[in-house]
Amino acid sequence: MADDIRDITIIGGGPTGLFAAFYAGMRGSSCRIVDSLPELGGQLAALYPEKDIFDVGGFPRVLAKDLVRNLVQQAMQFRPEVSLDEQVRELVRVDGHFELKCSGGTYRTRSVVIAGGKGAFEPMPLKCPGYEEFMHAGVEYAVKDPEAFRDRRVVIVGGGDTALDFVLMLKGIASRITLVHRRDGWRAHQATVDQVEAAAAAGEIDVRTFYEVRTIEGTGRVDRVTIFDNRTDEDMVLECDVVLSCLGFKPDLGPIKEWGLDVQKNRIMVSPLMATSVPGIFAAGDIVDYEGKLDLIATGFSEAAIAVNNAVHYVDPAARVNPGHSTNMKVFKED
Repeated sequence: MADDIRDITIIGGGPTGLFAAFYAGMRGSSCRIVDSLPELGGQLAALYPEKDIFDVGGFPRVLAKDLVRNLVQQAMQFRPEVSLDEQVRELVRVDGHFELKCSGGTYRTRSVVIAGGKGAFEPMPLKCPGYEEFMHAGVEYAVKDPEAFRDRRVVIVGGGDTALDFVLMLKGIASRITLVHRRDGWRAHQATVDQVEAAAAAGEIDVRTFYEVRTIEGTGRVDRVTIFDNRTDEDMVLECDVVLSCLGFKPDLGPIKEWGLDVQKNRIMVSPLMATSVPGIFAAGDIVDYEGKLDLIATGFSEAAIAVNNAVHYVDPAARVNPGHSTNMKVFKED
């Protein structure tokens, strides 16, 4: 068991969890971050580091990896303990505090802030032969380094923001891009759709609507994919090096569902104080739900501040919930 008990333990090291860690430090609370991934940053770092983000205050445009870097720098100034590649399997209350039982040990904490995104993220699979066989051998679901796709023949499957964003990201890098979607409607921002359609009209990419993947084949690695027209069942073989499957992710709260929280439709229900149904456990970010909820990074920042300030008050009832303006705080004053 870890020797030190912390005031606040944050489960999840994505944008919301990192901002929560910053806020805990700003309030003078001892803090720990526990995350199941091997690096901080959540899905932004693990899946979309090269994607541009446009709706974070103060940044007209920022790469996901740059936003993560800044969030880590902001949080680490207060030196929170960080435990990565560690999943919380069980959470129990013992003698007025909580114990988080993990594969690497047990951590004690006076309060908890759950900021685990949508929980463990598992990509929705392409239901076709070859998908599992060639995973990470030509079949991918994320673009961490666009240069890895240089001069490659890429087939991108999907019709949402991620698929279309990857098309625009790899255009001019991949030698050929084919976008495959099962219908002719898109689930992406209209501005992105307009750019993709303009690229298709200019002959920069090939768009195949009403097509689905039948098989993925190759020798050791992917070298071709067979798609079919779902209106006629006619096959088409595409020579390719990479199949990018962008069908979304299945939310799975995993062990969190067993912690006695009010969970509905894979979301943790919270009060306006970001309090869960268990006293001392708060939550923030995409994992929570309440009337008017928006799944935005900007919203997660606000929820993190609310959750942490109320956790501070829970741990020390004499502490104010409202921290005041950061410009007036002694912790930021230069010596």
